[in-house]
Amino acid sequence: MTDRPKETTEFWRHPRFRDLGLLKARFRQHRYDRHTHPTYVIALITGGCERVSVGRVNLVAPAGTVLVVNPEEWHDGEAGADDGWAYRTFYPSLQLMTEVAGELGQHGPPLFAREVIADAGLARALALAHQGSTAAAAASAETSMLTALRQLILRHGQGDGRPEPVESSGSRRRLALYQEVIERNLAADLDLQRLALAAGVTRFQVIRDFKKVAGLTPAAFIRDRRLRHANHLIEQGASLAQAAAEAGFADQSHLSRTFRAMHGMTPGMFRKAG
Repeated sequence: MTDRPKETTEFWRHPRFRDLGLLKARFRQHRYDRHTHPTYVIALITGGCERVSVGRVNLVAPAGTVLVVNPEEWHDGEAGADDGWAYRTFYPSLQLMTEVAGELGQHGPPLFAREVIADAGLARALALAHQGSTAAAAASAETSMLTALRQLILRHGQGDGRPEPVESSGSRRRLALYQEVIERNLAADLDLQRLALAAGVTRFQVIRDFKKVAGLTPAAFIRDRRLRHANHLIEQGASLAQAAAEAGFADQSHLSRTFRAMHGMTPGMFRKAG
């Protein structure tokens, strides 16, 4: 007789978007009573199957699908298979989703007509965003989260048909502005909004500009510049803890992991070499 998976629940807040809660759970016997949320509910089913009622509609959400519930919609949830279901869920606020939709050229909060969505690309993006929300690099978590929400809204939201605003030229000029802001604020909590404001564009345009010109995400570019600054400080005799703090790393361990991943050695080895 095989052991059935245990019920587990974890909940936390996104490191960049504090009005976005995240849940990782596995349930076999738990049953949600009918309830509402002031937020959206975006649930990536990662295992088993969930049976839900949204409004007056009864649905089944199998593994690999995305369940979306609009704010204030009545819904419940229970196991749709013998072993229950596992999921990674996002609870973005109405304000956050409205802001993201606005940057995509839409007016007002996005609404979703289909409760259960079968979209492998969206599922991959949501999985990456959910997993990345626990990483030390908040800039990377921000980029993956915005990318996933963009896919959800543009592919499956009931938009007003307006095209997403895209700046087709000036990427190199804007990248120079981004680089200036980054290098002046390495120790600060750099986010995409600061870069977007510097160039007068949306956060999504910032992501496109980095990909077009540098072939990187903004987070990868920031990480590279922070590491280069840490290298310089270590060469000048700074302690590893001091270099980590002044270069914008979360702590010395964060610096060491990044250093080893990018240089194949520890910062301690680099420092000993003189």
